[in-house]
Amino acid sequence: MKNLKMKSARAAKDLSQEQLANICDVSRQTINAIEKGDYNPSIKLCIAICRALDKTLDELFWEDIGDM
Repeated sequence: MKNLKMKSARAAKDLSQEQLANICDVSRQTINAIEKGDYNPSIKLCIAICRALDKTLDELFWEDIGDM
């Protein structure tokens, strides 16, 4: 499932995938794969992304029943 919440939060902070990847010490391709729903990040990476985007785990990675 695509992670549109993460993509939206990244855009709201005016960060490119490359910039977020650098902050989180991963590749741009990893950020792209997470946003496309092709990769499930580790909890460590989820936390790094949340810190970079000033969001909680629930805000970015929790799936509402209505979203399924």
